[in-house]
Amino acid sequence: MTAPNRLVIDGAAIATVDQHGTEHATGHVVVDGDLITAVGAGPAPESVGPHTRIDGTGCLVTPGLVNTHHHLYQWATRGFAQDGTLFEWLVELYPVWDRLDAEITHAAAAAGLGWLARTGCTTAADHHYVFPADGGDQLDAVVSAAHRTGLRLHAVRGSMDRGRSAGGLPPDNLVEDTETALLATEQAIHRYHDSSPNARIRVAVGPCSPFSVSRELMTGAAELARRTGVRLHTHLAETLDEEEQCLAEFGCTPTEYAEQLGWLGDDVWLAHTVHLVPDAVKLLGATRTGAAHCPTSNGRLGSGIAPVRDLLDAGAPVGLGVDGAASNESCGMVEELHQSLLQARQRGGPKALTARQALWLGTVGGARCLGREAEIGSIEPGKLADLAVWRLDGLAHAGIADPVAALVLGPTPPLARLLVGGRTVVSDGELRTVDESELATGLRAASARLTRGKAGL
Repeated sequence: MTAPNRLVIDGAAIATVDQHGTEHATGHVVVDGDLITAVGAGPAPESVGPHTRIDGTGCLVTPGLVNTHHHLYQWATRGFAQDGTLFEWLVELYPVWDRLDAEITHAAAAAGLGWLARTGCTTAADHHYVFPADGGDQLDAVVSAAHRTGLRLHAVRGSMDRGRSAGGLPPDNLVEDTETALLATEQAIHRYHDSSPNARIRVAVGPCSPFSVSRELMTGAAELARRTGVRLHTHLAETLDEEEQCLAEFGCTPTEYAEQLGWLGDDVWLAHTVHLVPDAVKLLGATRTGAAHCPTSNGRLGSGIAPVRDLLDAGAPVGLGVDGAASNESCGMVEELHQSLLQARQRGGPKALTARQALWLGTVGGARCLGREAEIGSIEPGKLADLAVWRLDGLAHAGIADPVAALVLGPTPPLARLLVGGRTVVSDGELRTVDESELATGLRAASARLTRGKAGL
C-alpha cells in the first residue's frame, strides 16, 4: 500500500544550494511528511519503501524561493504612478490606500500569494503598514490569505506614527499614535507568531521607514521585538531623497541613524539598502544585519542599484524581495534571480554575481534574513520539504546544458510541482490549493472598488 505522505522526486537535476554547493545531474529527493529525508545522485534506493513517485525527467529541483520583502495589499493598485520617484509614487497612492478594507486586502494578498507560488516562492515576508481607521482587521486578512493559498508567511506588522503635520510623508489620517501601534504589534505577536521549526506563520515587528516613523516608535519597536523574541524589519537607504532627509533632520546617514536606534544586528533585516557608503556596508556586515534586495522594484522606481556584491563580501546576509506589486507589477519571485544577476553585473561587471550566487540569494540568503536557515533554503535531510520542480525541457530552455543557468538566465520556466512542507501547492503550472480564476475575479473586484472615484478611472 502506498504511503500518501511519502514522496520521491526521481530523475531530475538537483541544485541543493547546501554549504558545499552540491548538485546532481540526475538524482532523487525523498520527502516523508513535511521533511526531506534523503537527497542524492541516481534513482532513489528501494529501501525508501512505499511512496508516490514524481517523475522529474527534464526538470531541475531547487529549494523553494524565499521572498524577504513584499507589500501584498498593493496587488489592488498596480499600474499607478508609472513614472514617479518613490516619494512621488507614495504621495499618489497613500490616498488610495486609505480606502483599504479587510475584504480588499484579503483579495489582494490571496492573489499575490497565489502568483508568488506560481513563480516558485514557498515563503514570503509581507510588510503591512497601512491600517485605515475603518479598514477592519488588516493583518488577519493577510494571514487568512496565506492559509488559503498554502504558503509560509512572515507577517511583518508595520506601523507609521509620523504624518505630514509631524514632518512625515503619509497623510495624518493614515498613521497611528505610537502607543496604539506598539500595542497592536504586540497583540499580533501573541495572536499569530509560531516559533516552532515547521511554522506556517511567524510575525516580525516592522515600523515602516525613517520618514514615516518617530524615533520613539523605532526604539519601542526594537525593545518589543527583543522582549518577545521576534525579528525586526524596516525600509532603509532606498533612495537619495531619504538620505538627504536623514542628513538634514538627524545629521547622519540612514545607516548611522539605524545604529543609534539599536536597529542593527543579526535579528534585523532591512529592505532595499541601495544607497550605502562603504562604511555602512562594513557595518551591516560586522553586525550581520540582513538586506532584502529588491532589484525589479528599485529599477521600476529608478531608485538605484544596491551594492549586493559588497554586502556579500562584507558578510551581511542578503536575500531577494519582490516588493510591493504597485512598484513591481510582474511580482514573479523567480524573475528576481534574473534581475539580481543583471543589476549586480551592471554595477560591478560580469563576474559580480554568478547564476548560482543569484540562486543562493533567493534561497539560503533569504532564509538567513528571516532567521530560518536551519529549516528552509536548501535541500538537505531534516529540512522542511519546501521544493520547486522546474520544467526545463521545453522550447524556451532547449540547448542550455546547465540547468541552473537555464533557470536564472533563461525565461521563467513552468513549475512541474511546488511543495510547501511536502504539500502540493502548484502542479503542472497551476495552483492546486485555490482556484486561480476565483483569485483573479476577486482581485479585479477589489481593485475596482478601491480605485473607484480616483481621477481618470
